Formats: sequence, C-alpha cells, structure tokens
Amino acid sequence: MTNRTAKTNIKTRTQSDSDVAQEANADLIATNTPAPQKFYDFYLAEHQNMACRRLHFAGSSFGLLGLAKSIKNRSFRPVLKGIAAGYACAWVGHFFFEKNKPASFKFPLKSFASDFRMYGDVLRGKLSLKDTKFDKIKMK
Repeated sequence: MTNRTAKTNIKTRTQSDSDVAQEANADLIATNTPAPQKFYDFYLAEHQNMACRRLHFAGSSFGLLGLAKSIKNRSFRPVLKGIAAGYACAWVGHFFFEKNKPASFKFPLKSFASDFRMYGDVLRGKLSLKDTKFDKIKMK
C-alpha cells in the first residue's frame, strides 16, 4: 500500500467514524429530550414538596411583577430583578426543601415553560399549594 493510499484510507475511516459519532449523538439527543407532556409529568414529580411549590409560585409572581414594572417604566432593570428573584426562590425550594437539582440546569427552556404552566395550573385550581392530595392533575 502506498503512502497516498494509506492516507486516503485513514481519512475515509475518520470520516465514517465521525459520521457514526454524529448519528449516535443525534440518537442520544433524540432519546434524552422528553416530549412536552412527559416533561411536564417529570417536572411535577420534581415539585412534590409544598414549600418548593409555593416558592416557585412566589418566584414566578416576582418575575411577572418585574415584567409588568419594566413595561410600565420602560426599563429593563425590573425584569432582570424579577427573573433573579424568581430563580432564587425556585433554587432555594429545590436545594433546601425538595432536596433535588432544578430541572433548569439540564433543560432551561422546557423548565421555564413548565414553571409557567404549573403557575397557571395553580391559578386554575388544578394544582394545590396545600397538599398534593388536592391536585386534580394526575401524573402518568
């Protein structure tokens, strides 16, 4: 085998190895990203402690108040303060009460959306801030 043929074989093998790696990564990403309802079920399972759930509700309220104040005052600072207060409340709830890591560390956008979905479910009476036995949403 000539030197040129060996280099071509190595280059082809490297390209095919990288193709295999990309396909494996695509499969890994596809299997580790839960569907929206499954993710929300996972999200609710991570929020069974009432103190954690209440802190999330308070934090989301701070975020919405910051957004409203930002719009009213035409300033970006209140929304930043609201977001910081919201995440601080949520993380305290997870680290001290729920004793788990926030889902926002692995799935920031889905967690953000699920937090407001949970907020809406509390406002509509589907989720309780008193006890999980009063929840009208049953996880699958």
